[in-house]
Parts: sequence; structure tokens; C-alpha cells
Amino acid sequence: MRYIQTIIVGLCLVAMLECSATKRQKQQPNFIFILVDDLGKEWVSSYGAQEIETPNIDKLASAGIKFNKAYSMPQCTPSRVALMTGQYPYTNGWINHYDVPRWGHGVNFDSQKNPSFANVLRQAGYKTCVAGKWQINDFRIEPDAMEKAGFDAYCMWTGYESGNPASDNRYWDPYIHTREGSKTYTGQFGPDVFSSFIIDFLRENNKQPMCVYYPMVLTHAPFVHTPLEPNVKTKFEKHKAMVRYTDFIIGKIADALDELQIADNTYLIFTTDNGTTSSIIGKRDSVYVRGGKTFLTENGINSPFIVVTPDRLKKETDALVDFTDIYPTLLALAGVEHSDSFKIDGQSFDGVLKGTNNKGNRDWALSMGGLTAVISEDSLMRNRFDFRDRIIRCERYKAYVDTLKQVVRVFDMEQDPYETNNLIGNSDMAPVIEHFDSILFHIPAHDSSPAYTRLKSLGGDVSVEELKNEAARGRSRGNMLRLAKEEDFFKLKNEYKK
Repeated sequence: MRYIQTIIVGLCLVAMLECSATKRQKQQPNFIFILVDDLGKEWVSSYGAQEIETPNIDKLASAGIKFNKAYSMPQCTPSRVALMTGQYPYTNGWINHYDVPRWGHGVNFDSQKNPSFANVLRQAGYKTCVAGKWQINDFRIEPDAMEKAGFDAYCMWTGYESGNPASDNRYWDPYIHTREGSKTYTGQFGPDVFSSFIIDFLRENNKQPMCVYYPMVLTHAPFVHTPLEPNVKTKFEKHKAMVRYTDFIIGKIADALDELQIADNTYLIFTTDNGTTSSIIGKRDSVYVRGGKTFLTENGINSPFIVVTPDRLKKETDALVDFTDIYPTLLALAGVEHSDSFKIDGQSFDGVLKGTNNKGNRDWALSMGGLTAVISEDSLMRNRFDFRDRIIRCERYKAYVDTLKQVVRVFDMEQDPYETNNLIGNSDMAPVIEHFDSILFHIPAHDSSPAYTRLKSLGGDVSVEELKNEAARGRSRGNMLRLAKEEDFFKLKNEYKK
């Protein structure tokens, strides 16, 4: 009898432990964060695109929360570092674009001196994975850069490495870095390699909380044919094929979540790092929209942003969100506290995702950055301005702020979504401008430069003079990009370009 009682007690303990483990896993949801490269709302059909159908992305929108006022930075480097760190570019210093393996000079994203949501989640028990595009470390110098940034598993396009022509390939015959080193995957299509790596990771690690970051290489130039559309010829046709392949891959990942029966404990987040390249024109809600990458107009920074929650909360929201909010939101959803060792600018929008706070916690969002950085006399990457121009978006109005920290344009985004009528000078705008000035008062007057320890260069660095010339060209360019004309659209659509 005592033996039977011992067995029963043991079985009860096992059941309690299993129940506890299940409960713990439910309390720590999985995260799949998909970041598409260079794609504006005019190429997502659930956001009104008329030249494309994106059925799998549309399924996410119909099954989840569709954000209308989510703001990225205008170019890849500031966007990607902002979402990784939860800091605005003026805090983390990565204001300008800098292609580390291409340009060199020992520049690097220093994980010891910068926060990373992956590091925090890994320390909290998450298995972490990243696949796709990085470009802010040189893997020849730092082969373990992704581990230092907080990722257990990684499969990365290295970015063009100076002096290594093979590394320029991210699509066909891609040059990819993993724990086994860097090599060319002959005959393969890069997006397939990355997505398969992610799905394999999900299959192997789904018994514990997972965080997967998928910074896609699609749809960035060069424009190429895809496995599903091998015969496309023109730049416009190739771009559309790449968008459709992006949608196809997103469908594969969503199907994998269902197959593994983990969708009910997973937050699937879809967004893009900035607008489409300006060489491409799309049509959205009967308006011709030129790609706004690197610009502060809405086509450059108002990104598609969709979140499918574990409980499939369905709604459309005007809650303000920007990329600094991703870091604190992931931590809040995971029940993980942020360490005070790093300053975080972002604010969690977990209440919007849980349905407890539909407005969100923001009164304003901010976007800034892009164009080329420079190397200073002390051989470190520095910003080109003490105070970089930027926009501040409130619920109704959007302000452009110049390098002198002055509000120079104000637009009523409810009445003028394409920013055609600058309201500066209107007498009734005085309270609005005072409000923006009060926000600016709390923003530092001088932007930070990146915090990193300079690494030994491999040689082949781009010349300091070339970077300065590139910076000078960008300095003369405005930060607004107007809408395209119908004739521009049809000229692009009908051109032939190999």
C-alpha cells in the first residue's frame, strides 16, 4: 500500500511540475518579428495598394491588429538600431546610414555598450534566432557578433565585404554567415535559405519560449527574378515579383506556426524598415506614390505595421507607435523587467495588443536619420550635424524640425495626409507650434554619436574623402518627397530594363 501511495504522490508531483511548466510557457509567449526591407504601404494591399495583391499579409491584417500610425526611421541603419535598442537615433548615435563591412574603419555595433532586446530575452530564458540582413558588424572581424548581440542561432547575409565580390549577393547564390562561418550557397535563393532556417529553428525549439527576428533582405534592390516568377524582365516586374515572394514567405512562416500548434502562444509582428526605394512608384487609394526611402514624408516613414496576437484580437488602431517602442513592448509581453543600466526612449504598447489601452501610451512619435555618416579626425564614425532634422507626429499634426531645432513645417494629417499645405504662418497654429516646442524642450540639443570601441581594420576601407563627398551631396537634398505623377508611373511600368 505504501509503495502505491509513493507512486501516486510521485505522479502528482510530475503532473504539478508539468502544469507549472505549461503555465510558465503560456506566461512567456513566443515572438516572431518580421522586418521587410524597403517597402511602403503602397505595396501592401490591405493598406490600399492597387498594383499588387498580398494575400498572406492581408490574412495577418484580418486576423490581427492593423496600425495606421506606426513610424519607422527613414533608412535601414537608424531603423534597425532603434528597434534593437529601444533608443532614438539621437540617443544611440546611429543616426546616419553606415554599411560597416563595405566601408570599414573599425566601426561596429558594440553590444557591450548598447542595449539589445535579444540579450535581455535570452537572459530571461528565451531561445533567440535571427536570419536575414545585419550590416552593422563585419563578420570577418567579429564572427561572433550575432552571439554578442543576443542570438543563439543566426543565418545572416553579411552585407558587402570590401574586397570580397561574392559577399555582394543576397539573392541568387547568396553569401551567408552562420556558426559554421561564411560561404556562398550556390544555386540557392537567399530568402529561401533564411526562411527555412527560421522554420527549422521553430521546429527544434518550440518547447520553450522563442524570439525570432527576421530582418528580410527582400525587397531591397538589386531587382531580381524569384523562384516563383523566373521570367520577369523589367525593374517594375521584378519589384512586384519580389513583393509577391515576400508575401509567399510570410505565408510559409504563418503556416509553420499553425503546423507546430504554437500560434495560440505567439505574437507575430509584421512591419518594414522604411519606405520603398524612390525609383519605384506604386498606386494607393487612387494616388500615385513614389517610394519615400530616406525621406521624412509619410511614404518614407509611416510603415505598415500588423500584429497578430495569441488570442487573435482583431481591430484597426490609430494608436501612435514608433520603432523605439518594440524593445519595451516585447519585454512587457514576456513579463521581463528592463535593466536600468541602459536608457530606453520607447514606450510599451502592450496594452493596445491586449485590448486594455486602445489609445496607447504615446502623445507623440519621432522619426529621423539616414544618409551617409562620416569618419572624423579621431577615426571614429560621427554624425554630420549636432542636431539632425526630424519629424514629430502627434495625434493630428506633424511637424518638421530643422537642424537649428526650429519647427519649419506643420501639416494637418487628418485634412492633408499627403502633406501639401504647410500651416506655418497661420495664426491659429500658434498653440500647435507651442505644443511641439514644448516637446522639443525635452529633447537633447546635441545628438549623441555611436558608443563603440574601434576595432582593427582589415584594410580596404572607403576613403574618408569619399564619405565626406557623399555626406555633402546628401546635405543639399531636402527631406520631403512629393507624390508621383501618372505619366511617371506609366513610364516606369512600361520601361524595359534587364
